Amino acid sequence: MDVLLGVGNDGNGDDGIGPWIAQRLSMEGWHAIDCFTVPENYTGEIRRLEPRRVVIVDAADMGLSPGAIRRIPRDRMGTASFSTHAMPLSVFIDYLADTTDAAIVLVGVQPRWFNKMSSEVMQAGERLLDVLHADMLDDLPRL
Repeated sequence: MDVLLGVGNDGNGDDGIGPWIAQRLSMEGWHAIDCFTVPENYTGEIRRLEPRRVVIVDAADMGLSPGAIRRIPRDRMGTASFSTHAMPLSVFIDYLADTTDAAIVLVGVQPRWFNKMSSEVMQAGERLLDVLHADMLDDLPRL
């Protein structure tokens, strides 16, 4: 089983792309969790699911065009700015790596603004759902 964690605040426009994806992903072999801004609150559930892969989706300022989607490797996390979370995603990812056997994939979506969800980010969400359905995460460009 794969687990998708949608991280962000859906009340803050484009920052809500993670939860937006989690709320719409319904596919056999996947368990989607809308984590809001506190993915660390779901570590027990994640460990119980014993996933082979954990995909974290969050809005990330990567200095790209709005709606750009990138896989962000652990060593490149410092080049992207994430919205405020209770715990830095790097610490959360390290914890998951230490406590599960899952491959962990961080996917960032470049936001446009934070007053409502932009059309660019919503279209990126649709593209990302297509990528997930086709199991083509490895084809996403890396940051």
